[in-house]
Amino acid sequence: MADSGKLMKMEVDYSDTVDKRLPEYQEMAKGGRVEDALSGLLALEKQTRLASDALSTARVMKAIVQLCFDLQQWELLNEHILLLTKKRSQLKTAIAAMVEECCKFVDQTPDHETKLKLIDTLRAVSEGKIYVEVPRARLTLELAHIKERDGDIKKAADILQELQVETFGSMEKNDKVHFILEQMRLCLANKDYIRTQIISRKVNTKFFQEESDVVQDLKLKYYHLMIELCLHEGNYIAVSQHYRAVFDTPKVRKDPLLWKIALKSAVLFVLLARYNNDQSDLMHRIYEEKQLQHIPLYRELLDCFRTQELLYWDAFCSKYTVILRSGVQDEPPIEILATGTKLGDTLFDELKKRVIEHNIRVIALYYTRISMQRLADLLVLSAEDTEEFVSSLVANKTVYARIDRPKGIVLFTPSQDPSQVLNEWSSHLNTLMSLVAKTTHLINKEEMVHTLVK
Repeated sequence: MADSGKLMKMEVDYSDTVDKRLPEYQEMAKGGRVEDALSGLLALEKQTRLASDALSTARVMKAIVQLCFDLQQWELLNEHILLLTKKRSQLKTAIAAMVEECCKFVDQTPDHETKLKLIDTLRAVSEGKIYVEVPRARLTLELAHIKERDGDIKKAADILQELQVETFGSMEKNDKVHFILEQMRLCLANKDYIRTQIISRKVNTKFFQEESDVVQDLKLKYYHLMIELCLHEGNYIAVSQHYRAVFDTPKVRKDPLLWKIALKSAVLFVLLARYNNDQSDLMHRIYEEKQLQHIPLYRELLDCFRTQELLYWDAFCSKYTVILRSGVQDEPPIEILATGTKLGDTLFDELKKRVIEHNIRVIALYYTRISMQRLADLLVLSAEDTEEFVSSLVANKTVYARIDRPKGIVLFTPSQDPSQVLNEWSSHLNTLMSLVAKTTHLINKEEMVHTLVK
């Protein structure tokens, strides 16, 4: 529908006329002469509209829709909403005022069908009109919630995606973020993960730096939605970063139960993430968090992966399985990893893989070459599984390794060309000769000092 509303300079002020006639028409309607009252109001609306008296026109239009509402004539209300907005040279402020007034009637409809018809009417008359974009957005959100309650998630998501609220100049930032988060939530419910990822980029996380309660609630909702999305994608380092952001929220910091859950989850998921520079950096930053000292078991768990020592899975399980999956006194488990859940079992299997990968990285630090059988014994794996894990780490460029299958040997040092070897030897020799010269100088200095003393 074209944006046909007009902004014009008022020619005549009809406020006194409206003050006088509105009560008369209201009494007329109460007396049963509804058609006469509506006819009089429509005539008065035309008079004020043609005179470009926006305030008076808005009052008359609101009186018309209020009259229909008071009589509970919903069909008549819908007809007059459409009629008034299609009038020639209709004023923008008058349309905006009428739509705002009608939005109040939505929650007071007698049944589901009437409510849907009223919402559809209001959305139809506000389509394409910038000056009523905010009421239309609220009506669209209400319609999406209705469809969701009816079980039609896909329809609800499609309806809400019609809104590009980030372009609405008249909408408050809080409301924009709320609408975008609702779009993300419905897309996740509809399992449309790609679209959820696209929509999430519309939110600038700098907005969450404000410490008001409303912004903090929006921040927590945003990060919980992002955690759900990243869990589906298996992006564990992003999940850890999101839990860290939740932990840093002032509202969470004040509640010991909430910040402990957030910090424990951040520790768990940084360990579940594949090793790289970002993962190592995040792990060390979480380890330096002062509040982690109040959760010594998780600090100790994090320290196991920071230390360049082998972790044997059986011993690791006997020590940490109960802590992570069942909980101990005063330290409940992380709900997502709890025993008996499919996701919990999957994440625990991933943790075993990270332990094996950690062990391979440690072995690569201490060995230049090792037999496949010895490597398998150290990892407590079969030769086939060992080869698979080593190949995976090589493919991800986490370690350098070459497997000599006929000889059954794994090499952890890259081969060097002769010129590179010679350069390194020359460099080492220069360093050695420098040390010898420095040592000789110091010896001569000490001998001279002792000679003078004698």
